Amino acid sequence: MRAKAKFGRERDGRRALIKLLADSLIINESVQTTLPKAKQLVSYTERLITRAKKGDLHSRRLIIRSLATKDAAHKLVDEISPKLGGRSSGYFRIIKAETRRGDLAQLAKVSFVDNLTEIKAPKAEKKATAAKVASKKTVAKVVKKPAAKTKLKTKALK
Repeated sequence: MRAKAKFGRERDGRRALIKLLADSLIINESVQTTLPKAKQLVSYTERLITRAKKGDLHSRRLIIRSLATKDAAHKLVDEISPKLGGRSSGYFRIIKAETRRGDLAQLAKVSFVDNLTEIKAPKAEKKATAAKVASKKTVAKVVKKPAAKTKLKTKALK
């Protein structure tokens, strides 16, 4: 079993660091950090996206728990995961950048593979049209039933 990177922090500090990096990555759609942190961040965030694709309430609550802010969690579930519906994994790319001047740490930029501004969410459109069709059917049924009852009553009176 391979141990995860500790980043010179204790457990709570590591968890907070990854939560905040994932939060920034989701809100800004890219982030620059050190290479080991980037690798850990991609692993963590890909699991969140896979969970967000489910879209149910339980998954949303788990994602809210796993990120630093609710805004990032809602953006992930409502906006980003429907756009990535065609992918099963590999949502991010890691590009090595220059070394940091102070300690010569290898920096890396993490960003989404797909350009999220160009992709439209296909699932949201289908759900909206399905909801419209379902509402029209229920309205039509409600209108037809009272008309049939009134005709029967008038026939019975004659």
